[in-house]
Order: sequence, then structure tokens, then C-alpha cells
Amino acid sequence: MELAPLAPIPKTARTLIKVENLQVHFPLYQGGIFSRQMGVLKAVDNVNFTIYQGETLGLVGESGCGKSTTGRAILQLQAPTGGQVYFEERELTQLSGENLRQMRRQMQMIFQDPYASLNPRMTVGDIVAEPLAIYDLAQGQGKMARVRELLDIVGLNPSFIHRYPHEFSGGQRQRIAIARALALNPAFIVCDEPIAALDVSIQAQIINLMQALQREFNLTYLFIAHDLSVVRHISDRVAVMYLGKIVELADHRTLYETPQHPYTQALLSAVPIPDPDLEAQRQRIILTGDVPSPLNPPPGCNFQTRCPYATERCGQAPEPEFREIAPGHFVACHLV
Repeated sequence: MELAPLAPIPKTARTLIKVENLQVHFPLYQGGIFSRQMGVLKAVDNVNFTIYQGETLGLVGESGCGKSTTGRAILQLQAPTGGQVYFEERELTQLSGENLRQMRRQMQMIFQDPYASLNPRMTVGDIVAEPLAIYDLAQGQGKMARVRELLDIVGLNPSFIHRYPHEFSGGQRQRIAIARALALNPAFIVCDEPIAALDVSIQAQIINLMQALQREFNLTYLFIAHDLSVVRHISDRVAVMYLGKIVELADHRTLYETPQHPYTQALLSAVPIPDPDLEAQRQRIILTGDVPSPLNPPPGCNFQTRCPYATERCGQAPEPEFREIAPGHFVACHLV
């Protein structure tokens, strides 16, 4: 699939989102009326990163590592257990009620499944207009004019406003979801695997649309995905997540050409190369064993039970520090 070229991030870009020691823990209980807590599931555990205005930060990792929970916690759709999230230097974790509601005008989310994220009983016009109605930003003909404009922006016929979601393909439904996310002119959008449920032939169209919208409206994305080849094309920087923690973060070129963390190296070794000769020559890194349970993570480094280079130190406390080994390149590994 053909993807649009990536635009460079201006060197003067300012920090839009700052995440410090973010934690999302879910207590687990056993029993009936007199239940007692049996443990804590650490879905997100002490995550730190920043997102600059106008950039796309890719967030990758295996299923269940905490990517989607991180995105939802940033938007306060999932209450964090600890840590801070700043939007333009305003701490979101301290907001509630009307203050948080007003901040959410600037932060939106595109969900993974366009079949589940759209109300089947509402017309496309009502779905896209709902944010405008909630915030009382437009009424009557003005509201419908804005809806038609949004549909045109995402490449859909404005006359579709009276149709229902079941009348559209998966790619068209995701365009409707993107139009809804744009309705309030947000500055930041969490894209939770927005192309995972789409056919490969449609994925490039949606990616190119999102990049075009980013350039036109100066949007900032947190792009959560499994497909490392797509993440490489759309992301300015990439964060790699494993068992609730960020293990490596760098600009996309550095991360893909010189990965430092063993887990990142293993992930990239699994990405197919469209050159049979190069594909036959490269070394695959096969990880053994299963991902440990977030209910009972291993001591020390979370990855040490599957790491081919693990030493005795890796299995002991303290865990590796997430530190900067080069300008803009962060790694959590004792061996680096």
C-alpha cells in the first residue's frame, strides 16, 4: 500500500501532552458479599512520555500490554490510579465535572472498531452532529451545514447524512468516526488502532486521510497500533510498550534502524521485508515463553523471563531505569 510521505516536526514544536508516572491499576476481588482484594492488575505502570504539538507519537506492543488503557487514561476516560497527565501544562487528573468536560472539547478519540463505535440507531448526520449538540455549538441549519462540511472533509458525500451506519463499508464507517472526532476542532486525538479492523486495501486510504487532516488542522496524534510498518510511516516518534511499561522511545528512524532494547529488536525482526534476498539473510529473534501476567509481574525487568540476553541482575530489583542514552532516545534496559 502507498502511504504519503511523513512531514518533519518543526524544531520549535512545544509540548502539548506530558505524561508523568502514569499508573492504571485494577484491584481484583474474590468472594461474594464479604469479598476481599486478592491482587492488583497493573495495566499501566509508571509510564512517562511527552507528545509535541503537530506530531504523531506511535505506541506499539503486544495485545494486553496496556496501549489502549494508556490512551484512555490520558483522556480521563479511564481514571488513573496515580501519576499526572498535562494538556498544555494543565493537569487533567485534577479536573472533574464541567472543567473536565470543557477540556474534552480539545481531546478526542477514534476507536478501533467502526462497527461498534457508531450507534446503529442514529443516522450519520446525528452521529456527526452529536458533539455539536452536546456543547451547544450549532443549531438547526447551521448544525447540518457543519455536518455536511465534515463529511466532505473526510471524503464522504454530504448527502449521506440521512443514512444509517449499516449502509456503509468499514472504511466509510471509520471516515464517519473521524468526522465525528473533528467536529469540535480538537487539538489532540487518540487513535486506538483505527485501521486494525479494515481491509488492507483500505488501510492506506485512511492513513493518508489522517495525515492530510493533520497537516490541514495542525492535529496531534497518539497512534496506537500493532502494524509496525504502518507505525513507521505515520509516526514521528515511536514508543514501545511491554507489560504496562514503556521500554524504548525514539524518533522513528532511530528506533527502526538502531533499536537498543531486546524487545524492540525482536518486534522489528518479525516485520516482513519486501525483498526476498534481504528477507532470507536477516536473523529472526524468536522469543520463547509467554508474556507474564500483569497480576504477578517478574521481579526486576519485566522482560527478563523472555529476554535472550538476560543476566542475573535483570531478575533482581531495582527494575531498569527509563533513561536517555542519546538525545531523544530513551531505553529501560540494564544492558544498554
